[in-house]
Amino acid sequence: MKLSRRLDQLKPYVFVEISRIIAKKRAEGVEVVTFGIGDPDIPTPAPIVDRLVQASRTPANHRYPETDGLPEVRRAIAAWYKDRFGVSHLNPDTEVLPLIGAKEGIGHVAFCFLDPGDIALVPDPAYPVYSVGTMFAGAESYTMPLVEKNGWLPDLDAIPHEVARDAKVMWLNYPNNPTGAVADGDYYRKAIAFAREYDIALLHDAAYSEVVYDGYKALSFMEMEGAKEVGIEFHSLSKCFNMTGWRFGSAVGNADMIQALFKIKSNLDSGIPQAIQEMAIEALTGPQKYIDENNAIYQVRRDKVIGALNRLGLRVVPPKASLYLWARVPEGYTSASFAAQLLDDTAIVVTPGSSYGDHGEGYIRLSLTTPDEMIDKGVERLASWRIPAPARG
Repeated sequence: MKLSRRLDQLKPYVFVEISRIIAKKRAEGVEVVTFGIGDPDIPTPAPIVDRLVQASRTPANHRYPETDGLPEVRRAIAAWYKDRFGVSHLNPDTEVLPLIGAKEGIGHVAFCFLDPGDIALVPDPAYPVYSVGTMFAGAESYTMPLVEKNGWLPDLDAIPHEVARDAKVMWLNYPNNPTGAVADGDYYRKAIAFAREYDIALLHDAAYSEVVYDGYKALSFMEMEGAKEVGIEFHSLSKCFNMTGWRFGSAVGNADMIQALFKIKSNLDSGIPQAIQEMAIEALTGPQKYIDENNAIYQVRRDKVIGALNRLGLRVVPPKASLYLWARVPEGYTSASFAAQLLDDTAIVVTPGSSYGDHGEGYIRLSLTTPDEMIDKGVERLASWRIPAPARG
């Protein structure tokens, strides 16, 4: 049996590897504190689950759903964008597409724009699916380095003209995973002008827009004039309503791009179960207080963990948004060696920054989606830990 050559290009998915490490440690009887995976530990709000229970008893919801979702769910997405971001120009019939989680749409969208040999502009460090989707489509990723001195924003002026001219898509993600960085309106406007100049599809992943701290309010790329001419935005209910397990996301924006994604999806999946679509309607149209309640919990956790990291001598800038802390590792360590040392000495799991790309080297990512009692145990372990001198050789 011969397998596809593309499998040789696939690295093990980082979060699968983290899950294996945790399972192995726990099988050895070790109590692991994990800051690894950004999977909310807070339950889905009860009214949203109640809507699922009710909807699951409706016989019509037991059948195949439509790929483009219920009209009611598309209208709810458009209305949420209007209420939350003031984006009043989304046509729910042509410019909104429900997704089986944002990851599904992010993975599929590469097939809409990229042919073998084409170029995608991909940030580094970044969510791995941007480059994996590019590879599946047979295209090449051109790395846009994210570095601290630029506020973890791609330097669009540093992209060579000949690369920009040949590129078909550009990925942006703010609030950012893994760095926690944010983008302002001026940056989005510059990105829109860049995309227009080079005829590039701008793909913005806004999955963390609702996880914010200290009064910060994230923007939608769709708020900017001209955004709909050049791009689409991906969103998700996973992080803002603790619905990672239910798999509901969306893409909104340019009608031709939405139609292209619909065409790919309709040939590869059968849509979101309708009972889960009804959950999404409840989340989008119901009380938004759950978002603020979540963020209050995450902010307390953020501050506790940052305090512990600072006392260890690790440098971390408090993020305005996202579920993550992005901390510089001590001199002499790599991302992987420091993560391994931390695991061996304290049974604390973090994600090496190098898992997100070459420019993530020298950092670790810590997720705040760990129950409060485990956060406290982690902070306690960090308080009693002394970082060993790095091994030489």
